[in-house]
Amino acid sequence: MLLLRKIILATLACCTLTPIFANSNEVLAARTSKINENITAQLHLGDTGIPWGMAWLPNGDLLITLRGGELKRLKKGKAVAETISGLPDIVVGGQGGLLDIALHPNYANNGWLYFSYAKADDKGNKSTAIMRAKLNGMTLTEQEDIYVAQAYGRKGVHFGSRLAFDNQGYLYFSIGDRGQRDVNPQDITRDAGKVYRLHDDGRIPDDNPFVNNDKAKKSIYSYGHRNPQGMVKHPVTGEIWTHEHGPRGGDEVNLLGKGKNYGWPTISYGINYSGTEITDLTKKQGMEQPLWYWDPSIAPSGMAFVTSEKYPGWQGNILLGSLKFGQIVMLTLEGNKVVKAEVIKDELTRVRNIKQGPDGYVYVAVDGQGIYKLIAEK
Repeated sequence: MLLLRKIILATLACCTLTPIFANSNEVLAARTSKINENITAQLHLGDTGIPWGMAWLPNGDLLITLRGGELKRLKKGKAVAETISGLPDIVVGGQGGLLDIALHPNYANNGWLYFSYAKADDKGNKSTAIMRAKLNGMTLTEQEDIYVAQAYGRKGVHFGSRLAFDNQGYLYFSIGDRGQRDVNPQDITRDAGKVYRLHDDGRIPDDNPFVNNDKAKKSIYSYGHRNPQGMVKHPVTGEIWTHEHGPRGGDEVNLLGKGKNYGWPTISYGINYSGTEITDLTKKQGMEQPLWYWDPSIAPSGMAFVTSEKYPGWQGNILLGSLKFGQIVMLTLEGNKVVKAEVIKDELTRVRNIKQGPDGYVYVAVDGQGIYKLIAEK
């Protein structure tokens, strides 16, 4: 019955451009998602690449990573972005390339920038690396890899990767299962299919969950993940929230817990792309349930908490993008519970990332188009 339900929902998804939202307890009937006619998307920066990460410097300049291997700087008040030099060797192809970017919480004093990217070994195999560097004008300097996942392979999928700092200054980053779902996510002696936590210089915190396990990767914070492509700090609690791609169905929103197992692929609300079953389990003791999931998938990418007064009634909610449907979805929260999901903007093709800028506006990165700014019309 579980497989039949998933196949029916997947079939429905192929026949409509409106996703079916499901909560983490049981699949709901299809809901009509409201489009907010008062929200317009104003082009802020045109670009034909895939804009993966966004970060604002203290002076208001916007840094943008492009998956194709470029880092650009849009100076405040300018219409054209300039290219920054000094990047490491980046493997571009498939889902790999230059991925996320984050500023150190104390950037104004120490100048550290953090990046995730696809890195090759001397045999041409690829993995995910985390680098920090400093920006000197239009050039990166003092580049240093602080973590390189030992998950090299030929496959060009599931690199992750997002970056976030918590209130204590720890750096979290996600690395997908690298297409090796049956060996990586559930094995804490292996990289990939994990979220990691490090000090800002790459040292392993003494209270990481597996530091006393001689065989484990001691940088792991949580495991059992498929391919987390959204990560953000809660503006009040400081907790780290993620979302990750399922296969056909089973996209998840999760609240990270130290040492927790999020189940992939032992439990899942999704099926294989071919329509066959991955597992007959959606729950298992010792494995976390998502706060919210989609069945079928919307392919979420990028997420942000809204704190700005520029969007009345949105404060405290999550915005995330849908690659599959070209939509911006808002999750309404009550504490740590998602109570509603609704579309507030569509017709944006592939929404790659969402960030709230220092000016209070929400900025949306769209594949092949560039960066948009959301305007709430009165």
